[in-house]
Amino acid sequence: MKNMFRALSVYNYRLWVTGALVSNIGTWMQRVAQDWLVLTVLTAASGTAVGITTGLQFLPILFLGPYAGVLADRVSKRKLLLCTQTAMGFCALLLGLLVVTNMVQLWHVYALALALGVASALDAPARQAFVSEVVDQQDVPNAVALNSASFNLARLAGPGIAGLLIAWLGTGPAFLLNAASFAAVLISLLNMRTAELHPSARAARGKGQIREGLHYIRQRPDLMTIMVLVALVGTFGMNFQITNALMASAEFGKGPGEYGLLGSIMAIGTLAAALLAARRKGTRMLYVIGGVLAFGVFAALAAVMPNYWLYAAALVPVGLASLTFMNACNTTVQLSTDPVMRGRVLAVYMVVLQGGTPFGAPLIGWIGTAFGPRWSVGIGAVIALGAGMAALMLLNRRNSVTLRQQLGKLNVPLIGRIASR
Repeated sequence: MKNMFRALSVYNYRLWVTGALVSNIGTWMQRVAQDWLVLTVLTAASGTAVGITTGLQFLPILFLGPYAGVLADRVSKRKLLLCTQTAMGFCALLLGLLVVTNMVQLWHVYALALALGVASALDAPARQAFVSEVVDQQDVPNAVALNSASFNLARLAGPGIAGLLIAWLGTGPAFLLNAASFAAVLISLLNMRTAELHPSARAARGKGQIREGLHYIRQRPDLMTIMVLVALVGTFGMNFQITNALMASAEFGKGPGEYGLLGSIMAIGTLAAALLAARRKGTRMLYVIGGVLAFGVFAALAAVMPNYWLYAAALVPVGLASLTFMNACNTTVQLSTDPVMRGRVLAVYMVVLQGGTPFGAPLIGWIGTAFGPRWSVGIGAVIALGAGMAALMLLNRRNSVTLRQQLGKLNVPLIGRIASR
């Protein structure tokens, strides 16, 4: 147990993870409130409009992500985070004020989603790389896993709180509470003991630094595999805020409370995966590939569940598999990348993770509206399974291992093998 939480012995990390937990609860509240606002107040149950809102929020990372990575490698990550977190809090505040004053229109949500996306694009590489500066190198895997645990503990609480709040007071207060939650991150950053940080070597200014980062990734087959898998799964499989909204409202005829509950139930699985990952001192490609295959299997099962409660129960292993996959990808990238390149590599990682959402989210929303919500879940499952099998065969070829031997290592049930270490 002590080994599972060893990064918490670091004062600066305790500050960071506490502030992040409060802020993440607010973030999950906003995600639920924003989707419900668009789906039920501003449109007549338009999955396409929800998809466009989500897409606009992730569109800026396609254009700004690589530059944000260079920026993270050049400047103080702590100071950069103070600026980006303030901007993100302001976006939430403005949207909340528009809603509570009954002035909000759909284009307002679109515009603020885009503005939030700009701030998030600049924030993401610095936030991911900052973990490596808060703790010693040997504690990075544990810190990454505990970050995931904090995020998913918030995911456990945030959607449920949001659902109850929406049913009671409407969506406006959820946005205002999210705006207030950013103060926790700002306070934690301002109160850190800067002398105890472990700042990475900063990249000197020069031409071609984005190109240098891309070249570095192309020379690494393991990183290339991770980037492709994350791009496919992130674009088509991990659109839970859209698929859950469609399944809850259109497929099962439920309200905001039940929709919020789906996010909380899913967080049981993701939180369990994060805590299991915290016990490990390293990671392997087996966790990456095993995680994506398990995600495909369980998402396919969720897509055919006949009623709300069975669908909700299926989201627990979906969450466990998805977080196992994402945590293994993140940790591998963090630990295997040269510190001077870390910001740029993580920026590309965030681009491929989130950059497909502007295309995938509207497409998944349209599929759910045109063909039924179950198809929006199932298409992601099929793509994840196909990508995972292709990656498994490529890994076998590089290591001269037969497919049967590799599947024997994964074993059945697959998720049990993933969680065993």
